[in-house]
Amino acid sequence: MKLDLDRNFSKLKQKYGILLVLILLITVASFINGNFLTIRNITNISRQISITTILAFGETILIISGMLDLSSGSVLALSGLLSVSVFKMTGSLLIAFIIAIAVAVFCNILSGIMVTKFKTPPFIATLAMLAMARGAALLYTNGQNIYQIGEYTVFGQGSIGVIPTPIIFLVLIGLLTWYILKHTRLGRSLYSIGGNEEASIASGIDVNKNKMIAFIINGVFVGIAGVIFMSRVNAGLPNGAQGFEFEALTSSIIGGTSFSGGIGTAGGTVIGAFIVGTLNNIMNLSGVNSYLQQIIRGAIIALAVIYDTYSKNVKIKSKLAKVKEE
Repeated sequence: MKLDLDRNFSKLKQKYGILLVLILLITVASFINGNFLTIRNITNISRQISITTILAFGETILIISGMLDLSSGSVLALSGLLSVSVFKMTGSLLIAFIIAIAVAVFCNILSGIMVTKFKTPPFIATLAMLAMARGAALLYTNGQNIYQIGEYTVFGQGSIGVIPTPIIFLVLIGLLTWYILKHTRLGRSLYSIGGNEEASIASGIDVNKNKMIAFIINGVFVGIAGVIFMSRVNAGLPNGAQGFEFEALTSSIIGGTSFSGGIGTAGGTVIGAFIVGTLNNIMNLSGVNSYLQQIIRGAIIALAVIYDTYSKNVKIKSKLAKVKEE
């Protein structure tokens, strides 16, 4: 009886624990600052986290399949920069939007080829892409920003009714990620690959093909994030979006995506992103030093990974204890 209660409590903690953390954080934040729970502030948080959350959806898909992307911030800068440049040459928002996605997908295909064909660890492959993409962005503009982007700002500063455009992109991409992971064969294959790659190969799953598709989906998300970012800052910035990949990784891992693969949800990533956004908002409202904020973010990543490893060890011990009982 006691064992059943412990198991049920463990399941509830695993399923809703991260949501309770967010509720607790919001409660504390509302006491710290009376302006926190205003519609304006919540909208600002949603708008601020929209870009890194879109990146986090791509990271979630990759991490679930046993990979990750350290280059998303640099690829975002390159794709967004080229998109702005094309818009200034053609005046077409559609062509500029397509160019951003095409550039980001191309970069992710290169990373995917390094991972699947040359068996390069994703960490190394995407680290190399981080350097190449940032270098290409700086080389293209000779390190200079592009200003006067005109109507291009509609992607990041516009709105439909009272809802800001970045939040609409965030919701649509979140729903797409949820659908892919929950209701498609690709989603099931990615969970299987991340859980046990050898068993997936033995069961007939085309691992390399699915990994490549995961990188392409990530590329689409990064390209869209690049358009929104450049639009929001009202310029093409070759040095922009530095460190965004770490905020995306943090959101995904805090949201329950297992760093060793096989576990994660789109909903968890959204909650993780709101936890990160709320923490950032509290620290900004409280005047916490920006360098100290970086230390806190790094500590959060470390704690999330340690908790993930600890949880897995507890599960393994629980399964072993159950086997012994039988």
